[in-house]
This record gives sequence, structure tokens and C-alpha cells, in this order.
Amino acid sequence: MKKRVFSLFVAGLFLFVSPLWAGDKLTLMLDWFPNVDHLPIYVARDLGYFADNKIEVDIISPSETSDALKLAASGNMDIAVSYQPQTIIAADQGLDIKAIAPLVSHPLTTLLFLEGKGIKTPSDLSGKKIGYTVPGLMDIMLEAFAGINQIKDYTPVNVGFTILPALVSNQVDAVMGPFKTYETVGMAQHGYKAQFFELEKYGIPDYEELIFVCGPGVLAKKSTAIHGFVKAIEKSLAYTKAHPKEALALYLAAVPLANKKIETQAFELTLPYFSNTLGHDPVKWQAFADFALEHGLTKNRVAAKTLIHTW
Repeated sequence: MKKRVFSLFVAGLFLFVSPLWAGDKLTLMLDWFPNVDHLPIYVARDLGYFADNKIEVDIISPSETSDALKLAASGNMDIAVSYQPQTIIAADQGLDIKAIAPLVSHPLTTLLFLEGKGIKTPSDLSGKKIGYTVPGLMDIMLEAFAGINQIKDYTPVNVGFTILPALVSNQVDAVMGPFKTYETVGMAQHGYKAQFFELEKYGIPDYEELIFVCGPGVLAKKSTAIHGFVKAIEKSLAYTKAHPKEALALYLAAVPLANKKIETQAFELTLPYFSNTLGHDPVKWQAFADFALEHGLTKNRVAAKTLIHTW
């Protein structure tokens, strides 16, 4: 009888603690389809860094490029991969969002076009059709870039994910939003040579290209799990820098449909831009926020430090 009671007690104990052992579940929405920009996320998952912090992360791709930030702010996603400029613009529009960690610390975004189109300076795009990738961000960035660089009477066109088809079909003459570390490689593999203007060399201040964000409600409710996510990403970034070949192999195994040649070349270009620290620089953030106000990206002055969560 005593043995049976003890067995029932042990079974009940296992039932009670098993949810804790399974870890807290977090949903993470990417900003784009999976690519090497997201490599440290997959490394953290597959090396067990999330599990070490008692969390399980469900990685989700967006149906629209602007979905992630909005879903995180509303609490329908726990965490999202987003962009520093988009976060500042969204805050000005009343969205309550917090930056919890950087992923890529400097701009990758370009204004990209095909070689041989007679485009030598940004002003050569005056009167042309210019695409953009992320509504609510890249169209606004394009407007600021055009104002600074005397691009006049252009027509903006939302091309979303279809960057190369839009360029090849002459739907647009250039696209704001492609990364110099990724789309250029993919286009070369398809036989097209890309040229581009790097934003930070044409009047746009330095900013963090990719960041992790979440809504304040989720941050309050799941603070321990979110902090565990940040610690796992920190460890993964360090591993990726120290062991790039192994990190790439883990990513390619995790995303088997990825084009190995493109992803490998893109990773080599992206690696130097991955964050070395998980702290955000409030001075850098405020400099961009002030630029955003000056050039009409925002209507009000955004106090950037209020958007940054410190651990």
C-alpha cells in the first residue's frame, strides 16, 4: 500500500513539474523569409541555447513584410525581428513597442538598381519608378533619401518580395530596401549585376538594421522568458563569430530549402555586421530619431531611450 501511495505521489509530481521542464513557449516572427540574416536564431535553437534558458521558440515567417512589428506590438507575437527606423516611426504613430536586443548593428539597406541603366548618381532616378520593399518603412525612407539627394518627380511602387522580377521586367528602375549582403548575391547567381547606393553614404545616419522587439504587455508577462531569449541570442552571436563555418552548417541544415550557394556567399558578407553586444546605443538611436523628425519620417520628436528596454 505504501509503495502504491509513493508511486502515485511521484507520478503526480512529474505531472506537476513537466510544464516547467518543457519550458516557456515564445513565438518569434521574422521580418522576411528565412535567410542568413536570421542565422543566429537557428543556431541558438539547434545548439540548445533556448532550451538552456528554459524556453521553446516557434519561428514564423510573415505573409507581409510589415506584419511582424504590428503583431508584436499588439501582443499577438511575443517577439519580432524588425528595424530600428521602423520602430521609431511606429512609436511616433502611437504603437507601443520595445527594442530588446540588436541583431545586425549597421545598415545593410540600399537603393538598388541593375548595372547598365545609366544611373550614376541618385538624382539620375528623377522621373523614374522606384520600388520599395517594406510598406510603412522603405517608402518613407525613400522619401527622405530622395529629398536629400535631389531625386524629383519619382513614382513609388510597392514591390514587396519581388525585387528582381520588378527590376528585370522594368516595372521599376530601382528598389529601396534590398540588402547589399543578400539580394546582390542572389541577383548575380541569376546573371544580373546589381549596383546600389548605400544609405549611410548618402545622408542617412547610422542605425541598427535588424533588432528584436516585443510589446510591453508581453515583456511584463513573460519577462523571464524574454530575458532568456536575449541571453541565448547573445551566446549564439558569440558562437557565430567564433565558429562561422559550424554556424553556417547548422543554419543550412535547419533551412534545407535555402539555396546553399547564395546563403554561403551572403553569410560571408553579413558576418561582420552581426552585433557584438546586445546593448542598444541610445545616442545612436536618438540621432536617427532627430533625423527622422527633420526629414519628415516622423511628425513628433521621439525620445529614443523610451523605446529601449534595458536588462
